[in-house]
Amino acid sequence: MSSVARPDRWRDRLMGWWLRVAASGLVPARWVEPGLPPVDRRAACTGRLTLEIVSHCWNYAHLQAYQLSSLVRWPPTAANVVMTVFYCPEDERTVELLAFFGAQQVPGVRWNWQPLPREQLFRRAIGRNRAALATSADWIWFTDCDVMFRDGCLDGLAHALQGRRDALVHPKAERISPMLADDDPALQAAAPRLVDIDGERFVANPLHKATGPMQIAHGDVARACGYCARIAYYQRPADRWRKTYEDPAFRWLLRSDGVGLDMPPPYRIRHVSKGRYTGSRWTTRLRSWIRRVRSGAVRG
Repeated sequence: MSSVARPDRWRDRLMGWWLRVAASGLVPARWVEPGLPPVDRRAACTGRLTLEIVSHCWNYAHLQAYQLSSLVRWPPTAANVVMTVFYCPEDERTVELLAFFGAQQVPGVRWNWQPLPREQLFRRAIGRNRAALATSADWIWFTDCDVMFRDGCLDGLAHALQGRRDALVHPKAERISPMLADDDPALQAAAPRLVDIDGERFVANPLHKATGPMQIAHGDVARACGYCARIAYYQRPADRWRKTYEDPAFRWLLRSDGVGLDMPPPYRIRHVSKGRYTGSRWTTRLRSWIRRVRSGAVRG
């Protein structure tokens, strides 16, 4: 039996709905987060910046392998990178993967593996908030484990961030794969190893605002505000993976949808199945079909 306290279902749903409505702009963000540092109190860092990248992994070792491999294959030369991964020790494939990459010595990269009980991992804002409050980086990138940093992406980001004080920025574009099925060779990474994927399979996709895996926050802002730190609902452990409604709430609290940056785009692997969710086979198939429809993979 789960150790997570179960609030009244309808009260919980009502609170979740209200927070989504509030984050739409109906409620002034300053009522919830009054501590956003004013622009003139944020450091305008220049030179060799420190970037922290924050990712979560639950049953996605086959995707996390591509993200970590991208840092080994395209190590940063103009920035120091802290790669933080939140994971659960029960996820044996991810534990094995992190052990493999933790042994890789990569110039400019420091691995930072953060174990969490599954109930805390399942509410992604908990890990992101912990990283935000503790970071010593100039900028912190909240991303997902299916995002790769290829072709000078991080060096280009470090160049674009010189002297900036924005609360939140994001790449102006990303490159996305087609919706990959479970049996696609790109998703079949077995034993931990360095992997790569054909970049020609990815196409450009413009980003007009920050999204869940494309949110890069100023370090001073992250340390002051955390990641929805003042919203107890988003800091409560869960008994299953929760949809990430905290992402728009985070942007609401920062009073910004992000400023677009010219930089080499990150690559994002799109995949049909959601390994982080649990449920019946029918539910899994339905979710996969919905993802195909939304991506345009299913016609008619």
